[in-house]
Amino acid sequence: MSLAEDPKWELAILATVQGFYEKLLQGYVGGEIPIPDGLGSVSLQGHADVNQTLVKMHRWLRILDLAITPAMLRRAFSDEVDPEIAEAMLRHFTRKRESSEVNRDKADLVATFLYRHPRVPGQWEKRGFGLDGSLPLSPFEIALIEILAESDVPSLPEEHAQLLRLFDPLQEQAHKCRDLNALLESGIISQVREIKQSLDSSFFHPGVLATIAPYNAAFGRIFDRLFHTAAGEIKSYAQALQEQGGSILGNVDGVDVTVDHVAAMEESDLLNMDYSQALDKFRRVSKLKQALDRRPPVRRKPQLLKTPAKSAPEKKSSLRPMLDLPALRAAITPQQISSEENKLRKVEESVRVFVRVADPKFRQIVPMRFFNLTLTPQEADAYCVDNLTEKTSRAEVGRVLLRSVALFARMNTELEELKRADNSPTVWKLHADSLLVLLEIGRMLNETAARINSSGHEPSGLDAAAMKVSLDKLRQCAERAVHQLSRNPAEKASAARAGAD
Repeated sequence: MSLAEDPKWELAILATVQGFYEKLLQGYVGGEIPIPDGLGSVSLQGHADVNQTLVKMHRWLRILDLAITPAMLRRAFSDEVDPEIAEAMLRHFTRKRESSEVNRDKADLVATFLYRHPRVPGQWEKRGFGLDGSLPLSPFEIALIEILAESDVPSLPEEHAQLLRLFDPLQEQAHKCRDLNALLESGIISQVREIKQSLDSSFFHPGVLATIAPYNAAFGRIFDRLFHTAAGEIKSYAQALQEQGGSILGNVDGVDVTVDHVAAMEESDLLNMDYSQALDKFRRVSKLKQALDRRPPVRRKPQLLKTPAKSAPEKKSSLRPMLDLPALRAAITPQQISSEENKLRKVEESVRVFVRVADPKFRQIVPMRFFNLTLTPQEADAYCVDNLTEKTSRAEVGRVLLRSVALFARMNTELEELKRADNSPTVWKLHADSLLVLLEIGRMLNETAARINSSGHEPSGLDAAAMKVSLDKLRQCAERAVHQLSRNPAEKASAARAGAD
């Protein structure tokens, strides 16, 4: 049965969209929105003529759609939005059958929101095989098919299916971009825009949305990281220049950019602007960063840093200062700990999903971005336990094993990122800061393990041995991290030259 054959169901969907739109607009107009008669509180019971109410509702929503831009919708879709609202919005945009740029952009960001906010963490990563040994549809595509089951979704011509194969290579290309300018100059953004336009009405097909939403999420992470890095370096330069009495940072498109301009730059506002306006501003930020890179560095006394011995500045990495590890670890805040623990929980959940759905013969080898994470049999078993919240020594050991694996994975990832950022001091420092927080959490985990071993309910010999193996592995990783963070940049450059000779 289609939505047209079930007007009460359609009215329920549109009433959800109306409620979200009206709440969104209240913040812009500073009060309640005047609502047409009969639509103020849509009840599915007692309507003498549901079809007549639907006609009025469609007309009202067309007006609201004109008032609300994709950028407004992007800002409104915060982490607190109920996925059911997003599902109703996606049904609405799909049923409009408009291949306009605005309608497509709205459906695009709503589908991406649903991908970024699964009802069950990690559910889109679950994979398996069909009975015939073939790969089934992705879990996200299955979910979209269910959401749009009662909508008249468009067909997918073969030429449009071929276009979808371009997204993976474009994502790989984006991953290789080292800074914001490289990403903006790569042409990836315009290529993706053209592909989306070429899909026309096929854009609203579940298979298309299931391809585009993961790409959007991955590209968004890359873009945000490079943009925040560029903006952070600009602000740091501006602050140093201001301390020395200067005010002009550089000239972009014939206009001098001042310290005050940078101070007023709100990164979150830029990321939530309309696409065309934001892209122009992103390019201006990139041009300013290029202009600063061509200027001599502005030096100021660093905080909590040791000044390295003077050496010939043969490489950019030699400008990176040595870190005073004890002072920096002592300065770690509870907010930093909390932020990193959220990342660790996500790692734990992704490993848990993989271990539970993987072939038992291969579940101990978990593929990560830069490496394969090898689990001990006891660690893999711990990730299969349904409930580790009990106050027993067995559960406590299980929690230590889970956290030890996640810490090991995060430290190795940050170490790899550290290597790749050696020529970018600002990015290098970001990953160094993450490693310092991870080292501190590792220290707390060792204290927890010591408490378990010395409690009145000591773990069994096998559990204690499993915990020791995991913590030893983590300790070795932590030692590598400390070694990398403690190395003198000049010493590293000298070692690199010796290797080249």
